[in-house]
Amino acid sequence: MKRLLVVLMGVALILGLFSAAWAADEVRIGVYLPMTGPVAAFGQMSWNGLQVAHEMHPTVLGKQVKLFLVDNKGDKVEGANAVERLIKYNKVCAIIGAVCSSVSLAGGPVAEKYHIPMVSSASTNPLVTQGKKYVFRVCFIDPFQGKIAAKFAYNDLKARKAAIVMDVQQDYCVGLAKFFEESFKKLGGKIVAKVMYRTGDQDFTAQVTAVKAKKPDVIYIPGYYPEIALFSKQARELGVKSYILSGDGAYAPELIKIGGKAVEGIYFTNHYDEGGVSTKLGKEFVKAYHKKFHKNTDSLGALAADAYFVLIHAIKKAKSTDPEKIRDALESIKSFAGVTGVFKFDKNHNAIKAAVIQTVKNGKFVYVTTVSP
Repeated sequence: MKRLLVVLMGVALILGLFSAAWAADEVRIGVYLPMTGPVAAFGQMSWNGLQVAHEMHPTVLGKQVKLFLVDNKGDKVEGANAVERLIKYNKVCAIIGAVCSSVSLAGGPVAEKYHIPMVSSASTNPLVTQGKKYVFRVCFIDPFQGKIAAKFAYNDLKARKAAIVMDVQQDYCVGLAKFFEESFKKLGGKIVAKVMYRTGDQDFTAQVTAVKAKKPDVIYIPGYYPEIALFSKQARELGVKSYILSGDGAYAPELIKIGGKAVEGIYFTNHYDEGGVSTKLGKEFVKAYHKKFHKNTDSLGALAADAYFVLIHAIKKAKSTDPEKIRDALESIKSFAGVTGVFKFDKNHNAIKAAVIQTVKNGKFVYVTTVSP
């Protein structure tokens, strides 16, 4: 028995040394995305973009980059647990994610606790990075997005009365609604109704009825694509003719699949449009994405790719995989020409960049205009 124990300990030691040597030859980056759950489409689009980015730049500092993907299911608790697992079990030096602001708000403090840099691809709530030393993002934030939406509603749609339909369970939705309301009022508009719903709701009859009674020129629904599509269908079925305007959470092919003709003419703010790609890296990404998936790129895939590329850039700049040095390198970036355009980080680690407005026309997402900061 003793001899067997000694043999087993020897094997374990060899495996441990082998594992350590193997790990030393790779750069470990964690990824936590909603691969299942109510916004699984966001996770899949992001993961597609990450795969292409990784294939384009699979090494850094002469080492192979290895991505570790954990499904956060679009849930706050799952998100925090995912970050903990990536850091303690997978031993990552940096993390990409999450998409939903509420999940990043849960995962961010964990990254802070262990001093691991985290780059969110698409979480737009200002609180995600506020007061954080290790959390960054490659997307614009909701005060900018809300202001752009309000300006578009007031100046382009000529709306003077707006109704707000808000998911009270999502930090992203609550924050974006607030910034839209503030900006719309400053422009001279009036908020005639504010109604609430919860993630996963299927019946919007009460909300539609309340909004319809106020006859708004525009309905602002800063939510996620499943509920936006269902609300739009029921609103049109009940005779609501108002413009429907949303944020980047509307962007997913499932919006059109679920909503059909009811989402024709919806406008929403977004981060990227393939037709407006101008950077060398962006053009290379579009070409590689088309080759791999045989379809057009999307904003979430492009943003995820930017999160990956900016991390690789920081690791090169730091000449190290030490998390502290990567963090410092990220903070020192003054300009980065990514897939979604040229951007830099402000003092709160938010990306300063342009936004686009898109609409649904003939069952497709169509570019409307670009708005710079």
